[in-house]
Amino acid sequence: MSMIDNFEAMLAAGKDTALLRFSLGNAYLMAGDAVSASPHLQAAVVQDPQYSAAWKLLGKALTATGETTAAVNAYTKGISAAEAKGDKQAAKEMSVFLNRLQRPL
Repeated sequence: MSMIDNFEAMLAAGKDTALLRFSLGNAYLMAGDAVSASPHLQAAVVQDPQYSAAWKLLGKALTATGETTAAVNAYTKGISAAEAKGDKQAAKEMSVFLNRLQRPL
């Protein structure tokens, strides 16, 4: 059973948490499946809007699927969440990703 299968089984069993959704989204991204990752990462930030790591991965997944406007929105919200928590490194990383996305626009 793969990591994705394990996480999906946990989700099917009703263990729907922000951490599980983040982990599942991350596993899909690592497998190269940004389309499947996005809804799980979106669920993670709905459950925990201050989850800066989830915002960062959501931005990455949306960028990979060509959803640039949504990715800009995710990074912007993620930067706010990271700054509110004092997570300067995450805010800095997302700022770099955001600037890269906005450059061609």
